[in-house]
Amino acid sequence: MKDKITERWNTYESFHVDLGDKKVADIVITNHAKSRWADRIEDKKTGYEDIADFMWQCLKQGRIEPYYRNEQDVYLIDDDLVFVAEFAVLEKETDLTGNPLHKMIVVTYLGRMSETIELRDLKSYYSWLRHSRRMTLIKNSRKRK
Repeated sequence: MKDKITERWNTYESFHVDLGDKKVADIVITNHAKSRWADRIEDKKTGYEDIADFMWQCLKQGRIEPYYRNEQDVYLIDDDLVFVAEFAVLEKETDLTGNPLHKMIVVTYLGRMSETIELRDLKSYYSWLRHSRRMTLIKNSRKRK
């Protein structure tokens, strides 16, 4: 969902918001992210446009920051809402100085740290998830034999 075309003396300037070293000019919400939004974040405004509008407002207001300093996949909104995003370069679109613009693809919403305490340390949370899934697979394979 891109913002409306900005008019400034009949020139078109690509709108973008800086997020770290990326210049975000478009936001894409995946089906998985939409379903996670409805399950974990909000149950009233669950349309693609509602979610993308919320993300744009957060980007413009500078409320989004990386979860870890070195990683650029997991992000926080207002130090509470955790989401995973990927970035892709927009073809044939640059800013005024010729730098490429990016599309932010929201992969999933993990939830709110205030509600899910495990999200405070993602590395241990993911290792716990992997371990519990592995144990489930081991139990299921034992049953088949």
